[in-house]
Amino acid sequence: MIESILKNLGGEMPKAEQYSPLTLAYIGDCVYELYVRTYLIKDANHNVNKLHKTATKYVCCKHQAEFFYKIERMLTDEELAVFKRGRNTKSHVPKNSEMKDYRIATGIEALIGYLYLKKQNERICELMSFAV
Repeated sequence: MIESILKNLGGEMPKAEQYSPLTLAYIGDCVYELYVRTYLIKDANHNVNKLHKTATKYVCCKHQAEFFYKIERMLTDEELAVFKRGRNTKSHVPKNSEMKDYRIATGIEALIGYLYLKKQNERICELMSFAV
């Protein structure tokens, strides 16, 4: 998918390593949510309100932190380094989130964004299978 987007934009993007952790998390948040939404509709059409409520349970900081603990031992050194860069980045923590969970969620999103930009879709699917 990323190749098609780049072709339409008429250029090449910088290497994944060149992006800031928050930029990686920005795109990773989108990819993470798209995976969850796709998972939720895989069996059939459902009530959209119900889909949204279910999706928000998977895409919240607390669930993303739980997801990290499930996959932590599966991560390569490179993936763990990207996660830590995202986790350690200073950002505003929303009122309804615990700081620890929010930072871990940012690390997860940075990792997913990094893998997406590296075109490692199979790896994303492998890891994300533990999220839902």
